[in-house]
Amino acid sequence: MDPSGGRRSKLGGMAATISTLFVTKLYRARLEGAAALNRDLGGACAAIAKEDKAGRRWSRENGYKGYTSYASLDDLPTRDPAFAELKKNLDRHASAFARALHFDLNGGKLILNSMWVNVLEPGGVHTGHVHPHSVLSGTYYVSTPLGSSALKLEDPRLQFMMAAPPRTEDAPEEEQTFVYLEPRAGDVLMWESFLRHEVPPNEAKRARVSVSFNYSW
Repeated sequence: MDPSGGRRSKLGGMAATISTLFVTKLYRARLEGAAALNRDLGGACAAIAKEDKAGRRWSRENGYKGYTSYASLDDLPTRDPAFAELKKNLDRHASAFARALHFDLNGGKLILNSMWVNVLEPGGVHTGHVHPHSVLSGTYYVSTPLGSSALKLEDPRLQFMMAAPPRTEDAPEEEQTFVYLEPRAGDVLMWESFLRHEVPPNEAKRARVSVSFNYSW
């Protein structure tokens, strides 16, 4: 091992050192008591989707096949105890991830500044995007029926790879241009908010239900 942290090896007969720099981390965990929490969240999400006319209208006007409260509601943790319980869990995981990322919060802490419901019907997609004005973003999965969409993550360097060749099919996950994750109900996934991501078409016969969120500093 090189003192700089790289790994020494023979490449084409030449001694060389390759270091891994500027790593993009993904946080993944399962919540304790997820089955009971998801029963409560499932009912709460269904009730909100039924009552939120503004959210249904926004979803329809913006081509979202299903329902999202992204543009209509900003008070989910005070609307239903299930969302308050979810927030309590997410706060702990966000703190753990912040420590793993070596964030210097200067005595402050990360604050959950938005949380919204996603009910993605069969055939629905969510096109690629990032979450500006946030530090951490993520999704908690309430219901993932067989055939549910994966989460597609994009290498944040992609826009600068103007003349780069594609990666080989057997490249390790950390070297792939796109990574597809298949979350299960009860999983929470979290990443730094600059990471571009999308949801491919939902091929399940039922809705894929999740709760997304952002943390700011």
